[in-house]
Amino acid sequence: MTVKLSYRNKEYEVPAGMTVRDALKKIGLQPETTLAVQDGKLMTDDTILKEGMKIKLVAVISGGLRP
Repeated sequence: MTVKLSYRNKEYEVPAGMTVRDALKKIGLQPETTLAVQDGKLMTDDTILKEGMKIKLVAVISGGLRP
C-alpha cells in the first residue's frame, strides 16, 4: 500500500497511512517549505495519505519588493 509523491520531475513512494507532514520528512523535504496538492486542491499537513493517492509537491517561493 503506497502513495506516489512527485517533486521536480522525481517520483517517490511512501507507505499509505502516514500524514503529509511525515511523508515530506521521510523523503527529505521540509514541510514548512513544501505544499502538497491533489487534483488541484491544497492538502493540509495532517491529511492522512491513502493507498493509490498521487500527490504533487510544490516548493514555496517567497520574495517581493524591498521597501
